[in-house]
Formats: sequence, structure tokens, C-alpha cells
Amino acid sequence: MQELWVEKWRPKSLSGYVFKDESQKEQINAWIKEGSIPHLLLSGSAGVGKTTLAKILVNELGIFDTDVLFANGSKEGRKIEWLTDKLVGFCQTMPFGDFKIVILDEADFLNPQSVQPAMRNLMEEYSFSVRFILTCNYPNKIIPALHSRCHHIHIEKTDLTEFTARAATVLVEEKIEFDLDTLDTYVKGTYPDLRKCLNNLQTNSLGGTLKSPEELENTADYKIEMVELFKKGKISEARKLVCGQVRPEEVEEVYRWLYDNITLFGSEEQQEMAILVIREGLVNHALVADPEINLAATMIKLGAL
Repeated sequence: MQELWVEKWRPKSLSGYVFKDESQKEQINAWIKEGSIPHLLLSGSAGVGKTTLAKILVNELGIFDTDVLFANGSKEGRKIEWLTDKLVGFCQTMPFGDFKIVILDEADFLNPQSVQPAMRNLMEEYSFSVRFILTCNYPNKIIPALHSRCHHIHIEKTDLTEFTARAATVLVEEKIEFDLDTLDTYVKGTYPDLRKCLNNLQTNSLGGTLKSPEELENTADYKIEMVELFKKGKISEARKLVCGQVRPEEVEEVYRWLYDNITLFGSEEQQEMAILVIREGLVNHALVADPEINLAATMIKLGAL
């Protein structure tokens, strides 16, 4: 645990970054050759590599550390005071290199009533010396005025096979013994969030061996326990587990996780039926007064398959 695997194995250059869309790779390579980038909006699921790509751009463009401001939209970016007191001051000073870069992580949490509108003027006023890179999970939460000022790149999740291969490669390089079924459990419990997967693998690689969830007193991620229960056909226990631990703001993510791991539900015909059940639960999610009860009902229907 001397070094976090997430940081140790984070790609540092464009050659080590996996692109699902070859045209995106060509576009970014062209910007690097030109030595400049437009304002960017990077969107995609958690853990797919948005922040990694932003940091790679900083490295590839040779931006000085003093010319980079990294901020988290879910924390300081919520308040207009952060923008007026810190961000404006950063933009006003001349860069040591060709230009400065502001990386705004989790930009979908920026206050849409104050911070986001105020950023419109900043992007235009200091465009000669400052570039903004916004990352977000939900681009629909970014106001249209910012969308129009940014080049939008949506980063697709890697397929399950590639995701598993990358996790297995890290384990092999770290000389951790593991069996494929145990790795599969961690993969299905965290997919498509590679960051979360690597954190779980590192935490549970005790004594040079990857421990299965059954060997641990308490698994940090309930989704990993759910995978084990699904594999054993214990859907009722999985329902009680998820309904007992999921936070209200996470309920919608559970439907997405169920869909991403649709292979847990058996044959192709059963998987198709499961998709219909998940869709119905997700549609009802926006209508019901108690999302937990709706999720429990969805899990019961899945168990009946």
C-alpha cells in the first residue's frame, strides 16, 4: 500500500491511453502537434478516464505546473466566491508558458445559477491565455452557454473484456495471485469504473493473494457482495443487501449497474426479460414516492426470472 495502484498505473502519455473512438485519438494528436487545445468538455461514466485524459493533455502540451489550476466542482466550485476570489485571479496573471489550463473536475456540480453563467465571460475574456477543461458525468447539467464554448468529447466505457484484461494485467504486474472467478466478481461489482475496481483489488490483495468477498469480514462495496449472491442465485438476499445499503442518490445508478451486468441473469432470453424489468423499474423511479420500494419490487421481479 506504499503507492496507490490507481495512480501508479494511470497512463502518463497519449500512447498509453485506450481510446474507444479512433477519431477522438486523431483529433487530440492533432491538437498536441499544434501545441494548443480549445476549451474542452469531457463527459462519461465515473472511472472511464476523463481526468486522466485531462492530465495527459497537460503533460503532452508541456504546460508548467504553475500554469495549471485543478479544482473540484462538487466542492469549491459550488460557490461564486471561489470563482471571483481564486479563479479570476488565476486567469488574470500571465502564464509562464504559452497558456494556462484550468481543469474543473465534476463540473456538473458547478452552481448553474451563479458559477456556470459567470464562467461564460471568463472563457471569452481570457481565451488568449487560458484554456478550460471541464469533466463531468452528466453533460445535461452543464448549461447550453458553456456547451457552445467547449468542444465536447464523450468518453465511452471500455468493453467488459478489455476492462477485465486491464485489471488482470495490474494484478500480474503486482505479482498478486488470483483466480479468474474471484476477479470476475470484482470486475462485475465495479464495471465500468476502473478506478474503483483497482482500489478494491489493491485493498483486498492481502499477503500477495486476491481474497474473495467470502473470505473478508466486511466488503467495502456492497455491489461486489451482490455479484456473489447473484452467482449463487440468492436474489432475495441480494435485494435485502442493496435496499439496506444503497443511498437515495445512488438508486438510479443501481439500475444502470444491473443493466451493465445483464449477463448475471442467465440465458439470452432471460437477459432480454431482465432488461425489460430494469427498464420498467427505471421509468417508475421518476414517478414513485419511495424509490427504495420501487427498487425492491424490481429486484423481486428479477428474482422471479
